[in-house]
Amino acid sequence: MNSTDLYHARLAGLVFLLCGSAAATWAQPTRIMSRIDNSRRTTLSGNVHPQARPEFDQGRVSPDVTLEYLTLALEPSAAQEAELDRLLAEQQNPSSSSFHRWLTPEEYADRFGASVEDANSTVAWLRTQGLIVHAVSRGRTWIAFGGTAAQLEAAFQTELHRYSVYGEPHIANATEPSVPAALREVVRGIQGLNDFRPKPAARTLRSPGTSERPKPAYTSGSGKHYLSPNDFSTIYNVTPLFNAGIDGTGQRLVVAGQTRINLSDIQKFRSQFGLAAQDPEVVFVPGSRDPGISADDLPEADLDLEWSGAVARNATIVYVYAWDVMTAVQYAIDQNLAPVISTSYGYCEPAASSSYADTLRAWAKQANAQGITWFSASGDSGAADCASLRQTGLAVDVPSSIPEVTGVGGTTFQEGTGQYWSGTNDATFASALAYIPETTWNDSALDGTPSSTGGGASIYFAKPDWQAGLGVPDDDARHVPDVALSASADHDGYVVVTSDATYVYGGTSVPAPAFAGIAALLNQSVVQSGAQTSAGLGNMNPKLYSLAQTDAGVFHDITTGDNIVTVVSCPRRFRNCSSSAVGFSATVGYDQATGLGSVDVGALVTAWNNGSSAP
Repeated sequence: MNSTDLYHARLAGLVFLLCGSAAATWAQPTRIMSRIDNSRRTTLSGNVHPQARPEFDQGRVSPDVTLEYLTLALEPSAAQEAELDRLLAEQQNPSSSSFHRWLTPEEYADRFGASVEDANSTVAWLRTQGLIVHAVSRGRTWIAFGGTAAQLEAAFQTELHRYSVYGEPHIANATEPSVPAALREVVRGIQGLNDFRPKPAARTLRSPGTSERPKPAYTSGSGKHYLSPNDFSTIYNVTPLFNAGIDGTGQRLVVAGQTRINLSDIQKFRSQFGLAAQDPEVVFVPGSRDPGISADDLPEADLDLEWSGAVARNATIVYVYAWDVMTAVQYAIDQNLAPVISTSYGYCEPAASSSYADTLRAWAKQANAQGITWFSASGDSGAADCASLRQTGLAVDVPSSIPEVTGVGGTTFQEGTGQYWSGTNDATFASALAYIPETTWNDSALDGTPSSTGGGASIYFAKPDWQAGLGVPDDDARHVPDVALSASADHDGYVVVTSDATYVYGGTSVPAPAFAGIAALLNQSVVQSGAQTSAGLGNMNPKLYSLAQTDAGVFHDITTGDNIVTVVSCPRRFRNCSSSAVGFSATVGYDQATGLGSVDVGALVTAWNNGSSAP
């Protein structure tokens, strides 16, 4: 049986019937208590995309337009939500019997998903509307479905319109959708009524056709330096782990994307740098829209796959893709594909609806309960993450702003007069000699556009208890980033092979998969040490913030530079545009530019293992 058949076989009992012996294990009460009457409706607030604005509206879509893959997010009860929060805290408390005892998706469904009866009732209603139901999640937290515009408009009592947002065409619902009132207790929201997708964060130093494109020699004849895998392992002290056999062997790591890939790019990268041949596993989300090869997204996918695999060089990298990267994340969590997930995509929070942000957080909580650690790039527009939407003011990136996600920011190497590079490359094209001091990544002046590490305060998520320590703002908001690694494409960027050519990339797109690789090494170390019988760290943030206060050797505290950027509120060709400069400076301790700082990976693994045993 192939993986797709197995997936649908697992779902069959949820979509239709449960055998009697299993039914007794479900603890949730049924919350759909009345007949589902389409004439009695309740509005699902927060489900209109912020860019679906009247000034961009181009009129209603054709009724036969098909939206292949949408998600109806299912809402836990208040009691379930409270119990989940208690469990997540206990799973990170070494004194608790639940410490690092992770749930399977089915166990998650038993405790925190919708009841089987409610899931089946909701599926039945979707089908009465003529919609195609693709799947019910193993955790019973969402239902995937699709249909035509006419069917969706009738089912959810909304209109689907075409929009032109600064020249970019989109489809979106123009009004808040609704569902029958009987479903309100179990339906959180709808994802997929629009075709807005997160943007990749990768930034390239050289583009195709540039005569000065760097060749694969990374202390170059021009005196510039580009990072090879062994440069990274030297600078961030990963090499001692490799020497001790901690290289990702036996570990799995998911990279989520929204394009098909060419395996030849990853193969060429690994061969070029002397890494063992190891192709990623490729998983397409069943039932979702095939994105094909996306020119905008292929470099991001290659970068993420190459650099997560460069850090965890013998791990199995699983590439999960769909038309929308967050659909890939959702599937990877529900299928429990790996204990580490990396995403280099996001929305600025004001451009993400509240329902969307809440749904992403629900997935992140499920991931953490299953032992999954999710890393996400903090964004590349400095403290003004909405800069690409011509919006001034402070904003951060979601999903990196979610408390159950580790947001990864960026730094720049600051060599000064020190000697940190050899004049020649070794056989793996490495020339770094040691750790290189870092400052905050901000290439905005050089690039002529906002180009800096994302950071600031969330408008959606409150500060978690663990986000404390020197430098953490005294307010009620969740702050990002949590950690950082080198991110400048202009100064010692990362070598990437994409479209069968070699380029130099930067942006927080690189630190996110690199940190995911570090987490895979950490997973291997805790299993190898006997602290755990299987991989899985869940939400690493509580331990990271604790280590920052107790073990000074783990983090390189970044105390110089800033992520201040100047943002123009409308396209430059228009008159009367306003601009503003916003951002934060790095300082001692935590800051909203580089978080806790970058890491000494060897020291991190040692410190982590000193307190990782279960009671």
